[in-house]
Amino acid sequence: MSVFPSVTSSTLQLIAADMAEVDKVIAQRLDSGVPLVGQVSRYIISAGGKRLRPALLLLMCGALGCDKTQRFNLAAVVEFIHTATLLHDDVVDESSLRRGRSTANETFGNPASVLVGDFLYSRAFQMMVDSGQMRVMEILAEATNVIAEGEVMQLMNMHDASLDEAGYLRVIRSKTAKLFEASARLAAVLAGSDIATEEACATYGQALGTAFQVIDDVLDYDGDAAEMGKNLGDDLREGKTTLPLIIAMQRAPAEQAGIVRHAIESGGLDQLQQVLQIVHSSGSLELARQAAAQEAQRAIDALALLPNNPFKAALLQLAAQLLDRRV
Repeated sequence: MSVFPSVTSSTLQLIAADMAEVDKVIAQRLDSGVPLVGQVSRYIISAGGKRLRPALLLLMCGALGCDKTQRFNLAAVVEFIHTATLLHDDVVDESSLRRGRSTANETFGNPASVLVGDFLYSRAFQMMVDSGQMRVMEILAEATNVIAEGEVMQLMNMHDASLDEAGYLRVIRSKTAKLFEASARLAAVLAGSDIATEEACATYGQALGTAFQVIDDVLDYDGDAAEMGKNLGDDLREGKTTLPLIIAMQRAPAEQAGIVRHAIESGGLDQLQQVLQIVHSSGSLELARQAAAQEAQRAIDALALLPNNPFKAALLQLAAQLLDRRV
């Protein structure tokens, strides 16, 4: 699966050889003396996915002229951390479908998913040590901690229809955007960039990750379930107050806003069709996409400090084409 369906093959070709090396590292480091660990890990990693975080790290390394082999190890690390969060997320959310097939917890059970997620976290920290750089470990340790905080914040916000846009952004910048930010920042650290360049890379990653999650939340009400590989309305079922719902409650007539509020608080899908109609008629999906566009532009602006080369062009294209994402 491509990073995004709309990203050109020429963009991906820039890092195709690098991604192949990352895949080798992933396969090697999934080895364990406990068969179930490898079985569950390979099940979720082989499901495909966008591999966006490793791709971001590799593209940013290319943009900064960094060809150190340690980039393959760190790209695998961020993929392991991401995969661990998916395993834990699906247990917490009681999800049954991801990327068009049964989730690991549905297939192997909750205990195996949680424990293998723990294995992936600990394996990632083992691999961080290989970098030999305390700064690398500091970035990834902080990112992992912030992600965990974001997960807890989201749990606290479940079924809370009073959550505002600022609270929503706090969650997604912790839970989702933080690993994007860390991936981009790691490339700058590997390249030995100055502080200004490192911060620009981190800003790009955070903005891209924020835009990515906003679009993901839009697609929960405006996507194709078969193409997305997950069920429409999953966020509503879980009681997640996402940006499309926040905007809909602000813009819709009081009676319709009450329907959305009740659906969030009850967590049922009995009113899904009504909620879908409300988010479409209120214009909330378009406004949420506009919010994502602002984040994408912030990502594009952050790249101004980087030298012009094909990798920078690919990063610019990645941010621009994110807004065309439909799956």
